Amino acid sequence: MSASATQRHLPLPEPDLTPQEMIRRAIALQPRLRAEQEETERRGVHSPALDEEFHKAGFYRCIQPRRFGGYEFDLKTFYRLAIELARGDASAAWGVILGAGHALMLGSFFDADAQAAAFGPDGEFSAPSVAAPTGTATPVDGGWLIKGTWTYASGAPYATHFMPSVLIPGDDPKHPGIGLAVIPRSQWKMLDDWGAILGMRGSGSNSIRVDEARVPLNHVVRIDMRNTDLAQGTPGARLHNNPMYAGRSLSFFHAELVSILTGLGYAAIDEYEKIIRSRDTIWPPFTPRYQHHHFQRTLGLAIGMVSASRRLALDAGDAYIEHCRRGCAGGAPFSLEDDLELFASLEHAGRLVWEAIEMLFRTSGSSGAKNGERMQRYYRDASMYRTHISAQYDTVALLLAQVHLGLANGF
Repeated sequence: MSASATQRHLPLPEPDLTPQEMIRRAIALQPRLRAEQEETERRGVHSPALDEEFHKAGFYRCIQPRRFGGYEFDLKTFYRLAIELARGDASAAWGVILGAGHALMLGSFFDADAQAAAFGPDGEFSAPSVAAPTGTATPVDGGWLIKGTWTYASGAPYATHFMPSVLIPGDDPKHPGIGLAVIPRSQWKMLDDWGAILGMRGSGSNSIRVDEARVPLNHVVRIDMRNTDLAQGTPGARLHNNPMYAGRSLSFFHAELVSILTGLGYAAIDEYEKIIRSRDTIWPPFTPRYQHHHFQRTLGLAIGMVSASRRLALDAGDAYIEHCRRGCAGGAPFSLEDDLELFASLEHAGRLVWEAIEMLFRTSGSSGAKNGERMQRYYRDASMYRTHISAQYDTVALLLAQVHLGLANGF
């Protein structure tokens, strides 16, 4: 680790930017995001012009370390940013938030030289990450040779880097090691294979192929993102003197997804209210739907369910930091059970929103299911969350119970 990297401090684009102003900017962009939903979905990713707005607003730098050009805001701010962007377009928010969020992984697990190289001279950084290790990292002279293809690399179109999980060959071919790599864009190719899917079509979740990337030794760290050993702390917590960079991955990642889904839930509520205010009941006595107790009850249930998810997602940011802070202060390290417990609670927050959106969809009328209707799009987008591997709450519940009972210590 070089002294220049540990002493480096990049200038911030807006040194006085506050979390409140960043959130205000996200809210202000909601009408434009909503207006461009159909075009974003058709393209497979939000427009270059919108991406420029996201950069100018500082969204990609929200939780990026301050010494490397980021604002280093807390996780609650980041999750609220996800909610507000997703209220405009969950598909676009998915790509932006997942691309920006992996600055936390880079800032936590890699040494100062690797961080300095990846964040670069101007602090412009965005990177998809794929947890499934469908490629390999093989030691070569002075570094690593990385090969493989990874699917669902959300945020790939505008990314500067890629951070995949990789298999590291060892003595036992049945049980290779697992690591996390950081690869500059010049050494990977984005495949044109996104869009032919039910929902989240504008998230830019293209596959990435790496033919023969060569990276320095410190650009691969030997950690399993499902169960990271924090007994010795992290390079990032020591470098940045911030416990936010001393955490795990499961609950952090799922809080991103639930925050996006929560914003989508609010978007569905907005659309439902628009529908019931503009249409009458179909049987006499004809009255505006919003004056009928059936639609009032449905709306009230949905508001309560989505608001509960919002509170759980934002509180998860505080709980995550408390686990990190305890470990940095010499207490018990942030454990797998801590991570799974937080993860499981977030899954139930996601389940609440999914059930709310499904209820709004089926009671809004068949006209809302037509192609081009926002309610149809919101239902399709929510379905993609529900089918995500990390949203299978019964699977995580089993592992949480096994870890809690001392019957398992990992995946």
